[in-house]
Formats: sequence, structure tokens, C-alpha cells
Amino acid sequence: MIVLGIESSCDETGVALVDTSGAGVPVLLSHALHSQIEMHQAYGGVVPELASRDHIRRVLPLIAEVMSQANCTLPQVDVVAYTRGPGLAGALLVGAGVACSLAASLAKPVMGVHHLEGHLLSPFLSADPPEFPFVALLVSGGHTQLMWVDRVGSYELLGESIDDAAGEAFDKSAKLMGLPYPGGPHLAKLAEQGDPAAFKLPRPLLHSGDLDFSFSGLKTAVLTQAKKLGDDLEARKADLAASTQAAIVEVLLKKSMSAMAQTGLKRLVVAGGVGANAELRRQLNAVCRQRGIRVHYPELHLCTDNGAMIALAAGMRLQAGLENLQMTYTFDVKPRWPLAEIIPNPGL
Repeated sequence: MIVLGIESSCDETGVALVDTSGAGVPVLLSHALHSQIEMHQAYGGVVPELASRDHIRRVLPLIAEVMSQANCTLPQVDVVAYTRGPGLAGALLVGAGVACSLAASLAKPVMGVHHLEGHLLSPFLSADPPEFPFVALLVSGGHTQLMWVDRVGSYELLGESIDDAAGEAFDKSAKLMGLPYPGGPHLAKLAEQGDPAAFKLPRPLLHSGDLDFSFSGLKTAVLTQAKKLGDDLEARKADLAASTQAAIVEVLLKKSMSAMAQTGLKRLVVAGGVGANAELRRQLNAVCRQRGIRVHYPELHLCTDNGAMIALAAGMRLQAGLENLQMTYTFDVKPRWPLAEIIPNPGL
């Protein structure tokens, strides 16, 4: 079965094809991605209306590109999948509208996919795919969550951010330092030149005894420190970036290890844009080696939003028998959609 996946939840337009006909994980046949970073840089962040309009311009050419890459024709597509949520409502509607229109024109079924489920399963496309069950650290945009993943579609929330997510802490702190959009990668790059112990920044909820996260206090501390530095900020910016990254990474690391200890599991999956952070990977790899834990990541080019993860999630849900495909082309989107709601339906 050939699945076409369309991702349009925020500022990347992604399209991909996977093949589910084999016995194992769906095979990625082709994928293409357009990032809107350059367009949004002038505004210092994502402008939802501009994002939606750019998705409209990009999605059809990207579909044509992936079909050509895979030497596949549209009538060969068996299922059209799209990101139903969470995300920006207008951006989601573009992908949903295109997917449902295309599926209707081909008389093929269509299915909506949870964006975070796509991130969670994306390491299955890597050279070192995980095995179930595992703990997942989801660090994608406005989401920071720890999940117990028993199998496809069976997810138990262990802890989540009660305010700002890790990605937001990176981006907002970077903006306070005057770094360009998107701030997270720029902060991480600058941190390589700084001293992570230069400034004493808070590690919120580090010793809370639960698996929840909080990063808004860290952002406030960065703002306070930047104001204290005043004219010296430029000279100390690398140190402040390194200290900020060190605080975020320590919280993510300690909470993840607490989750591993509480569950007794020996596999950890890290997914989402922050999962590409080199310092986070370095420290997680070191600690997991010491504790006999296998840690898995998506390939770097699949950490950000992309169509491959949407096509993959759709394909894996189909393989698991969790979808009752129908020729229904009315649609809605869910800008807010808890991942824990995506559970197996024993009636299917």
C-alpha cells in the first residue's frame, strides 16, 4: 500500500511517500520539504497568515516532486494522509483541504494524522530504529512531553510542560539575546563558544518529584541577566547562551532518566526539533551508555516537521489495524489535540 503524507502544521510544507507492503516498518520512497524560515525572519517569528498562504503555493509542486522522485503516479497512491493537528488552524486547513480534494479526485481514502505521533514514530525511519515498548521524550515546538509508548497508538502521558516548552525556552531566550529567528539553532551554535557555568540560571521543577516541566522561569531569569549585563551583553552573549542551553539540557536529561527509572524500560526515543540539539544528544548518549539504556533519534533531517513522519505514522497505524478507512472527504482540524487521545480502538 502506498501512502502519500502531507504536513502543513506550522512553517514547513512537507510531502512524502511510504510503502507499507513489506512485513516491517513502512519504507520511505521519497520526500520533499520547503521551509519558510527565510520568509518569517523579517518578523522575528511565524506569521500564521503568511504561513498558510505559502503552504498553498508550495504543496502541489512538492507533491509533483515526490511522485517524480519515486517514479510513481497519483493513481498508484492508495491512501492520502495529512496532519490534522495540533498546529496553526489556517496552516492545517491547507493540508487537510488539499489531501481531501486529492483523495476525492482519485476515489481513494483519506486519513488525518496526529502531528506529535508523527514525531514520536519518526525514529523508525532511522538507521537504528527502536523497538516497543519505550519512553519517548517529545520536544517539538510548543510541546515537551514524556510518554510511555507500549505500541503504535498506545501512549500514556508521564509528564509535560505546565507552561513554556523546551523549544519555546530556546527560541524566546535567543530572542532576548537579539539572535535571529529561528532562535533555538542560533543559540545552540553560539553556546559552543561560551562557558555553560558562567551564569547561575534556574532549573525549574528539577527536584519536583514528578515528570512535569516548566521553562517560563528560566526565560525570565535570562531576561533579568541580559538586563543586568546591559552594554556588556554582546561580549558575554556566548556565555549566556551556553548557560541557558545547559539549564534546558539538564532538566530534559534528569527528567528523562527519572522516567526510565520509574518505568523500568531500557529504550528511550527522543523526537522533535530540539532532539537535533548536539549537546542534548551528547549528554543523553553518555548517561544512557552508563545506565545500559538504548537511545534512539530521528535522522537529523527528519527532526523538524516533515511529510515523511506523517506518511510513516499513517502507514504504521494502518499496519496495526487501527484505522477503518472510508471514502469520506469532509474534514476538520484540531489545533489543540492531546496525543494521549490517540489510542487503539478495539472495535476496529
